[in-house]
Amino acid sequence: MNTTDILEKTKKLVSTDREDKHGDKVQNHENIARLWSSYLQNKTKLNIIILPEDVANLMALLKIARTQAGQHNPDDYVDACGYSAIAGEIAEKRKSIKSSTLGVSNDKKSTKANNKQ
Repeated sequence: MNTTDILEKTKKLVSTDREDKHGDKVQNHENIARLWSSYLQNKTKLNIIILPEDVANLMALLKIARTQAGQHNPDDYVDACGYSAIAGEIAEKRKSIKSSTLGVSNDKKSTKANNKQ
């Protein structure tokens, strides 16, 4: 499989209607982010905030980690590309939409502003 093959397979994977089976990808990543944040906050007693795009980036890293063990699996590269694309989509949406689930930011400016409240 070459670069174009990987990207075409990724495009097909992320652009086909998977919502029927898995639900909305943005909402799923929001839910996962809240659950992971709560888990890590409870475990570490630190105020750790996982953003929806962090979830997708961490899943991409999981797929990349899988390339370093076991047998070669081209789907790991396809899935990593897909999660990276999802992270980009969510980050763009968070940039333009502020909601109770998408409005949290870890950037330094927002952190300083939030600490003053």
